[in-house]
Amino acid sequence: MTTAPTEAQQAFSFRMIGATRRDDRIEFTADWVLSQFEEFYREFLEVPYLARQAFEAQHHSTSIWLSRYRLSLYSSRIPRMGAYLKAVQPDISVDVDFLNRLEASFWQMVRDRYEADVAYAFMHSIRRMVYRDEWKPVEYSFMSQEDAEHDYPPELLRRYPVEKLVTTGLIEEILQIPGLSVPWRSAARDAEAISWRINRLAHRRKARIETLEMIDAGFYRNRGAYLVGKILFDDESFAPLIIALLNGEDGVYCDAVILDEHLAHNLFSSTLANFHVTTRFYHELSAWLHSLMPNRALGLHYSTIGYNHVGKVAVISELKRELAASNGVLDTAIGEPGTVAIGFAGPGSAYNLKVIRNHPTSGYKWGQFEGIDAVKQKYSRVHEINRTGSMLDNIIYFNIALERELFSPELLEELLSQASETVSLQEDNVVFKYLIVQPRMTPLPVFLETAQDWQVRYVLENLGDCIKNNAAANIFNKDLDARNYGVSHFLKVYLYDYDALEDFLDVKIRSNLDRIDGEEDIPDWYFEEGVVFLPEEIEAGLCIRNRDHRRLFREYHGDLLTMQYWDNLQNELGQNLVPAIKVYPDSCKLFAGGT
Repeated sequence: MTTAPTEAQQAFSFRMIGATRRDDRIEFTADWVLSQFEEFYREFLEVPYLARQAFEAQHHSTSIWLSRYRLSLYSSRIPRMGAYLKAVQPDISVDVDFLNRLEASFWQMVRDRYEADVAYAFMHSIRRMVYRDEWKPVEYSFMSQEDAEHDYPPELLRRYPVEKLVTTGLIEEILQIPGLSVPWRSAARDAEAISWRINRLAHRRKARIETLEMIDAGFYRNRGAYLVGKILFDDESFAPLIIALLNGEDGVYCDAVILDEHLAHNLFSSTLANFHVTTRFYHELSAWLHSLMPNRALGLHYSTIGYNHVGKVAVISELKRELAASNGVLDTAIGEPGTVAIGFAGPGSAYNLKVIRNHPTSGYKWGQFEGIDAVKQKYSRVHEINRTGSMLDNIIYFNIALERELFSPELLEELLSQASETVSLQEDNVVFKYLIVQPRMTPLPVFLETAQDWQVRYVLENLGDCIKNNAAANIFNKDLDARNYGVSHFLKVYLYDYDALEDFLDVKIRSNLDRIDGEEDIPDWYFEEGVVFLPEEIEAGLCIRNRDHRRLFREYHGDLLTMQYWDNLQNELGQNLVPAIKVYPDSCKLFAGGT
């Protein structure tokens, strides 16, 4: 069924029909694109406030839906606009001069706006939709880090001087930043516990707290809300100050306080759904978050707060700067080669890149290969869902060209021979029909080879949490092989290969433990269609060679080897509940049991 045109579309159509001059058609088209952008941006900015309402009303499923909705605002509007432009202006897809002049006219209209970069990316996406030309970074500059410290507007950042110790009253004032409309369970009690932890941190560091900096906005995601800030000490060092809030039957309460840099990195990881932040100052916020977590690439900070298309530009710019600074080239990634994907990276890069092979290698173990598009759809799906802190986000570029000189000869040969359906050489450019970019990780088996005992224990506990969190989001990785998991700089474990993902609710949980020893008949589940999973085989499926490592995993997560654990989780998901996931350790919680 064809959708009826909107009033704006009708008005635009009438203007175009009556336009006899080419200049008028360009002007009318630029006006229409701007009106569509403004409508999109208004809806985009409204989402964080809807997320606040969902938190206040304890509508957890609405909060998760908002994350998908915010992503779809852009991805669904652009194709519709492209199709409509081609209907109104049939030759636009081959009229490069018209598109160039349209883009230039649009830029003149938006260049002085704060959100000019978002608007220009919007225009550039429409151009690519109607013309299918190569992706390239749009030409605008980001807020420089050198100026960032002096450019934070007072509407974004609150500063609280501290004389001797952080007081309960000061924390109570900070807890009011989100302006929640629902009552607190006991703000004074929470504030007392938070101030005690902050002062204890200062005592351990043998430093005096000079200032608390707090972002003047609420950060909303899934079940929780967060207050995000920084503790500044007199020795010029700093620590994060992140207060995690939950809303229970008897009011809002502080569940945890995060004062460690590595936990802040994990919380703001791209492996979780984007934060909805009630501020419009996204450049300054990204710059401030980068100052708090400098080991995390700037482009990822933009993506974490929902500005994914701005982040895409930043990521490609950072990749090229990394290669120029190291005088290096892109080469095959460390670890064993993937059976489905070819992974590659620059020396010391913050990112790993991958494309899907034409055909999997001989190590492929899932029967008939579903094809490149099927695998790519799984990577796209992960970008759109709640990644629960345990799956790497994917930045996916389409029709992107990178200079040939950025690739090692060996890598280029492999790409052109093993991924020829995706990669081609056009003069001095390597052109990808699509390119997947992820934050760089150390493959789990590679990490375990040289890790210290305490690191092994920490990582294996994280591995089980990773598997549990994914299942809680209705994601099941039927290929549990440890090679599909990576370890971050801060020892967090993530799933990063997605060719074997399935909906967990579709998985059939079975067992052989009830069979009689020596029974030789083929079990009934063998003949069932679909994905069958035997929990007792997890340990073998991980393919972890070291016996002590396997024993530790069993010790930490023996429940994963039982049918009861998986059956209970499927029952929760089947009732449309939102199972809790572990996004910070219990040591961060203010009170036992969160009360």
